[in-house]
This record gives sequence, structure tokens and C-alpha cells, in this order.
Amino acid sequence: MKLLRKILFPFVPVYYVITWLRNKFYDLGWMASKSYDLPIICVGNLSTGGTGKTPTIEYLIRLLNDHYNVATLSRGYKRDTSGFIIADKQASARTIGDEPFQFYKKFDTIVVSVDENRQRGISQLIHLKQPDVILLDDAFQHRKVKPGYTILLTAYDNLYYNDMMLPTGDLREPITGAKRADNIVVTKCPESLALSEKNQILKKINPLAHQKVYFSWISYDETIWNNDGCYEFTRLKGKKVSLVTGIANPEPLVRYLNSKHIDFEHLNYSDHHVFSASEIEVLKQKEVILTTEKDFMRLQDSFEAKSTQLYYLPITFKIDNSDEFNAQLLSYIKSV
Repeated sequence: MKLLRKILFPFVPVYYVITWLRNKFYDLGWMASKSYDLPIICVGNLSTGGTGKTPTIEYLIRLLNDHYNVATLSRGYKRDTSGFIIADKQASARTIGDEPFQFYKKFDTIVVSVDENRQRGISQLIHLKQPDVILLDDAFQHRKVKPGYTILLTAYDNLYYNDMMLPTGDLREPITGAKRADNIVVTKCPESLALSEKNQILKKINPLAHQKVYFSWISYDETIWNNDGCYEFTRLKGKKVSLVTGIANPEPLVRYLNSKHIDFEHLNYSDHHVFSASEIEVLKQKEVILTTEKDFMRLQDSFEAKSTQLYYLPITFKIDNSDEFNAQLLSYIKSV
């Protein structure tokens, strides 16, 4: 794949020009972007994935859920359906996508919806559910909607200013697109990131006067989970553990499990991988499977409901200067 990306380098300028022109047309008003009279918060990135959008959305849900009627709107990547859907008891990872299904399973008081057409999805939510706040998941490049507040994520180990445009790099659009963000969050940082390194990153990001840059990290749970509850890591001792991942960057998880002295084999699949019947049969032969929460959403239906074979490890989004970050967001919502 790396070789193919290098071979495709001549197409990088073509992709750059196309996406730059598209953004310019929206900026000049030659292509229409719709605004709304309620708070619309967009979480997205410049790259193709792996920046931590799902834990960020979950952080926002926890922040807002006690005071507002919250709705999430996602595309529903790799679902078997199309059009607008509101998650209900019949929902699954196949009908709404693994990440929206994760939201639905974890937060029973919010409205979880999917639609590849964000304008239509927002209109349907307003008409059917009258939410106070809508969280747009992975919508930074969806310029047909003009959100009131935009959070741009960039991963510490793949900062957008060090990256290159598709197809050789991972950028979906030029880095000038970062100017549309209200704040920028550097995700997946080491928890003890030095102030000197933060300052170096800040200098390279070079935020605009109105933009604030925050640093965040992922906190892994101290227990493993399945549909029956949570268990200590000691449950894995003496077992042949298979780590199954279908996420963009599993390396932080691998490092964490190594720090826990868990002996495991790693079966690494592509992001949002749809497991085939033959792959499921191979996995069922494993003694114990440990996976991510997102992958668990896609795998659980293939195992018995009370299976002691399949577990997941939850993660939590943590952020420096959280009081300031929260206050900035709540101030926007109250101003609408």
C-alpha cells in the first residue's frame, strides 16, 4: 500500500486543486451552505481517520446530556442501509454503522441518527425530534451545512501540518481548511506531554486569533467488558488472548496492553472492517478475543449474547484545560 501511494504521487496536485477550488467556491458563496437557528456542533478532521472523533463526540454528549436534548447525526459509514434513520431497538452496526450504534448503546436519553445527506438529516431531526443541540460526527468536509461551532481534531502522531494530500498522504483537503475551525484539539497525546513540545506544536499550527488549541489524550479503562458487565484484567491470565482491531491506529492500544503484561496475538484489520463469515469462523476458534468498543459493536451479533469469549476495552477522552474548553462550548450554545 505504501508503494502504491508513492506511485500515485502525481495525482496529489490534482486532488489538491479540486478540493481547494471546492472550498473556495463555498467561501465565496458560489456554492450554497445552509445555516440553522439551533446549535450545530461539528466534530471532524482534515485527514482520513484515526483522530478520535468517536470518544470526542462521547465527551460532548456527557457534557451536554444533563441540560439539553442532544441528537447526533453521522453518515453511518459502511452500513447496509441508506437515507435517514433514527436508531431504535432494531438498530445494529449494519443498519446505522458501528460508531452511531455505539452511541445508541451507551446513551439511552439522546437521539442517534444517520444520513449521508446532512442537510436532510438535520431537517428531519428538527421536524421529528426538536433537539436542543445537534452533534455532527465527521462532517468537517460537508460544506453544504454551515455549523455554528466546529472542532477540528488532529492526532499527535500524525499532525496535519506534517501530512500530505491524498492519495499519497491522508489529507482530505489542504491544511488551509483548518481556518474554518473554532478550536483545534490535538488528540491521542502522551498524558505527560511536555510544555516545550506543546509550544512547538502550537507554533506549527499557528492558530488564528479566534482559535484555541487544546491537547487531549485517551484513557484506557482498568477493566474489560462484555454484555454482562466488567471484569479485572486477571480474567485474561493464563488464556490465549487474541487482540482483534479494525481501527485506523491500534498502536496506542497495543502499547497499553503490553504495559499490562498481557500476552496476546494481534489480528489487525482495516478501519471499519466488515468481518466475513469465514473470518468470524476463524475468530470463534480463538480462546479469548479482546477488541475495541467500536469493533465489539460489529462482532457481538456473531457471538452468543452471554459469550465469555468476546470482550472489549473502553476508552475515555481526556482534555487539558477542560474547564475552559467546556465553558467555550457552552457559551456558544447559550448564545444561539
